[in-house]
Amino acid sequence: MTLIKIAGLGRYLPSRIVPNAEVEALCGLPAGWIEQRTGVKERRWAAAETHAHMAAAAAREAVANAGLSLADIDLIINASGTQEQSIPDGGPLLQAELGLAESGVPCFSVHATCLSFLMALDVAASLLAAGRYRHILIASAEIASVGLNFAEPESASLLGDAAAAVVVTRTPPGEPSALHARHFETYSRGAHLAEVRGGGSRHHPNHPNTTPADNLFHMHGPQLLKLTHRYSQNFLEKLRPGLSRSLGEIDWVVPHQASMLGLRLMSHFGWPFERVLVTLDRLGNSVAASIPVTLYQAVQEGRITRGSQVLLVGTGAGLSLGGVIVTY
Repeated sequence: MTLIKIAGLGRYLPSRIVPNAEVEALCGLPAGWIEQRTGVKERRWAAAETHAHMAAAAAREAVANAGLSLADIDLIINASGTQEQSIPDGGPLLQAELGLAESGVPCFSVHATCLSFLMALDVAASLLAAGRYRHILIASAEIASVGLNFAEPESASLLGDAAAAVVVTRTPPGEPSALHARHFETYSRGAHLAEVRGGGSRHHPNHPNTTPADNLFHMHGPQLLKLTHRYSQNFLEKLRPGLSRSLGEIDWVVPHQASMLGLRLMSHFGWPFERVLVTLDRLGNSVAASIPVTLYQAVQEGRITRGSQVLLVGTGAGLSLGGVIVTY
């Protein structure tokens, strides 16, 4: 057990709400197809916002919610699956957007696609436990809408844009907050089942053989789901023995909002679906932001309160699986 506390939460949602009818028209789908197949009713798409702008808005709320000021933050971790630009990483861009360009506060990125937030939380917990830092800001900002492939409606209809941030500190004496367990696994046989091929050295934007399709998101959903199901039971048992059969003492599950089918498969582990928190219907799959955005909403609604034991869990391209159990 690691005595850390999610001391503050923040969220930013683009103002543009995109209903299914708009996406169905772009994909050439019949009315009602998206909700029936995916469970998504609407999602947000960024307009003039940048990653840094969205992350900073969520970060300011998280810092205020923690009862701190930006001057108290001594490490910034950008934990996003999409990026504003290749170089520099999103950490310095977020620092500048927060008005901290002369602060010297160290910044770096943790990029594990949809698991970036959980990986960053794992890193932050280790750094806090080692006494390296006191107040760590983690921000996940996603603008996936720019890379949607409308020729692949299964993924184009799922993805949305959002940002969320947390401030993580060491737990003050006498408080219940803690990180109880964390576990991650990667099975690279699924590395090409969810990918954007362009943007790097293999398919550089200026290379004559790079096509527009290389810069769009491609996903083989059924194969990913099958591969995830294959590894999930053993993964959950390593995270906490018995978890693949029952939630036990866990009060709430905050999952990555991958798809409604993926969320409902959690009932196969004996998890009551009413304890699985869902924002997919209104926000879609917002990549790494989906877990902290869902956590934020559950706290705002009063479902997750101080002392609640929460499972944060999901999958990411790779194929990677990750889970963290905390007392909020």
